[in-house]
Amino acid sequence: HDDRGLCACASKLCAGDVCNRPPRYLRLVSAFANHTVILPDVALTCLTSPSIDDHDRPLVICIHGFPDSAYSWRHLMPALEDAGFRVAAPFIRGYAPSTVSGSGAYQTGASALDVCALHEHFGGDHRAVLIGHDWGAPIVYGAASIEPTRWAKVIAMAVPPGGSMGLAFVTNTDQLKRSWYMFFFQNGLADMVVPANDMAFIDMIWEDWSPGYDATDDLLHVKDALREPEHMAAALGYYRAALGDAFRDPAHIEAQNATQAVPEQPTLYLHGVNDGCIGPEVAESARTMVGDHVEIRLIDGVGHFLHLEAPDVINPQILEFLS
Repeated sequence: HDDRGLCACASKLCAGDVCNRPPRYLRLVSAFANHTVILPDVALTCLTSPSIDDHDRPLVICIHGFPDSAYSWRHLMPALEDAGFRVAAPFIRGYAPSTVSGSGAYQTGASALDVCALHEHFGGDHRAVLIGHDWGAPIVYGAASIEPTRWAKVIAMAVPPGGSMGLAFVTNTDQLKRSWYMFFFQNGLADMVVPANDMAFIDMIWEDWSPGYDATDDLLHVKDALREPEHMAAALGYYRAALGDAFRDPAHIEAQNATQAVPEQPTLYLHGVNDGCIGPEVAESARTMVGDHVEIRLIDGVGHFLHLEAPDVINPQILEFLS
């Protein structure tokens, strides 16, 4: 049983004293295979579901954000597999065991093109689905918009579609205060502070963004992905490319613009009411910036990492949207 009493054999409560199976978390992790995809600028390591080579199944690509890893999808991947999908979840460029970018490009548009390349590599078709969280949200908006015929539906969490976040920066002082870390990352001091004391800064971020959630299992994987200096620099590089003067590959301008677009595909957006990173009012403001094909749902009782905090709430909503 895991710390919520979930049995390894089912996602419901059972009598822990009669179940001898291993913790569900361990079962989920052991079911994933590592698959490395070599692209021109980066080698991406993906967690893949057992059916990844079954092309009769629609492909789902799941994209994590900061500070996170592909193991963020450990609850959702088995649910998607059981529902008839095949799933790939990369460690995004710069996050170990994926390599750092050869060109040094960490704008989200570069990652959007990586996602399209993964669709090609895994033999996806028009039924494919995109799921993204945090940085993964604008990345999947970009992939869906730059090559729309590859994707049937889009699901995003924790960063709303449209221009609501940009608007909040200039009109919402509460959000500006929540986003302090983005501006701190522009300073070289962040290169010393964030890795210090076994990445205590990362611990603080998770505590602030998902109040009350025990992220012990997640943080093990997050810190493994960022422990080496070049990988930490890559993670900070996403913010420096977005708001600072870091390298932006001019070849990715169109893809970068696409990350700010509202996908044309049916889109489900989920946002935790208790999110300490982006306030729920920012998600609410996005409603006027999207069409009727975008459904925005605010979820009570969860924060930024909502898919990890309450998979029993989030997974059914995703599966219902995809059914």
